[in-house]
Amino acid sequence: MDAQLKHYADKLAYEIDAWDLKVALEAGESVVVIDARSPQAYAAGHIPGAISLPHREMNEASTRDIDRNALVVTYCDGIGCNASTKGALNMTKLGFRVKELIGGLDWWKRDGHPTQGAAPANTAGGECGCA
Repeated sequence: MDAQLKHYADKLAYEIDAWDLKVALEAGESVVVIDARSPQAYAAGHIPGAISLPHREMNEASTRDIDRNALVVTYCDGIGCNASTKGALNMTKLGFRVKELIGGLDWWKRDGHPTQGAAPANTAGGECGCA
């Protein structure tokens, strides 16, 4: 039983779902949302207030202005993409407190939360922007 409790507690320590992220943002909690996909994918559609920081560009210089006391939440397109995981790993290596958004932008939109951008990204059969 203890191992199972630890498993679920650990999982919640490193992941956040769309509902909990929306609640945290609306409550004004100190959260920095990072879209870890390509700038083109970000421009097509992203979570309002998110910053574009592709996982391949995360380093000391590119993260210099990010609040180190804030919770950093990384996301990408969703289940078929791992840019959010790569971004979470990179940001953790850089010393940030990080959670990964479960289901990414796909589940954010499925939960009915708004997006910003040129057009809703439809990546079915196309590029997810995680490269």
